[in-house]
Amino acid sequence: MAEPTYTALTFDQLEGWRDDNHQAAFDVFKTTCGDMDVAEWAVLADIARTNPAPRDFFEEFFSPVLITDGAPMLFTGYFEPELDGSREAGGSYSYPIYAVPDTPGFSRREIEEGQVLVDRGLELAWLTDPVDAFFLQVQGSGRIRLPDGGIMRVGFGGKNGRPYTSIGKVLVARGVLGPDEVSASAIRDWVRQNGDAGRALLWENESYVFFREVSEVPADQGPLGAMNRSITAGRSIAVDPAFVPLGAPVWIEKEGTEPMQRLMIAQDIGGAIKGAQRADIFFGTGAEAGEKSGQIKDSGRIVVLMPIPVAQQLVAG
Repeated sequence: MAEPTYTALTFDQLEGWRDDNHQAAFDVFKTTCGDMDVAEWAVLADIARTNPAPRDFFEEFFSPVLITDGAPMLFTGYFEPELDGSREAGGSYSYPIYAVPDTPGFSRREIEEGQVLVDRGLELAWLTDPVDAFFLQVQGSGRIRLPDGGIMRVGFGGKNGRPYTSIGKVLVARGVLGPDEVSASAIRDWVRQNGDAGRALLWENESYVFFREVSEVPADQGPLGAMNRSITAGRSIAVDPAFVPLGAPVWIEKEGTEPMQRLMIAQDIGGAIKGAQRADIFFGTGAEAGEKSGQIKDSGRIVVLMPIPVAQQLVAG
């Protein structure tokens, strides 16, 4: 990956900028801007608390910066799953999700086949489907429907430190799926239809995610993102924080069958989200959000809105 380059743009160069709902983006920005401890951002957080006109606020205090690193832009989508599960093992509830162990470095296969975490009191819940458990880790958070009708919410707790491998890319490399055929639903179907081979495929991704219970988050709010605040469907994105500061406004121009031009807020991260031009759009909770997010694999560009002094320094090099 090449060294990043920084190009200053104007708001007139952001396609669709004038037509967006800046108030919606501003409301989401305020939920996390106070957690940004860099001085230039803290000043803008104080101004945001005075509730200025949203579009004027962004245009007066920010400068759009296009950050590139030589890699093509890729938009994907993610969501918060809703799954059947139980706090106790038994019957069909036989696939555990774990809290973070003291020694988390085991591979996915060692955890699932060797049962190295069994009887250590780390099981948060038990699910009915190993594929659901795998994709819950991919998404990083979820809601679990309990047998008594209650809801248990879990969020990202930690990782085992092993490298992330895209299962979709493995299937493409094996010639099982074409590049245009890869989707979450296609992967689910293949794993479920191929027994031991399906389970072995999941082991190709050695990265393993541990969880924590976050049921204190109100049901009408989104799951917690990397800033430990609820994220918002259609306005929060996951980014690579090596290039994009968490909490920053980010203008997206997504191409594809359903183009999207919208001001988002970078409030999350992801194991597969690496690079300056890489973003994961949060679509919300449940099956419909999952269906929408699974269809996203589009090009385009993202442009980060930086405080003007920060932007000037980056562009000047």
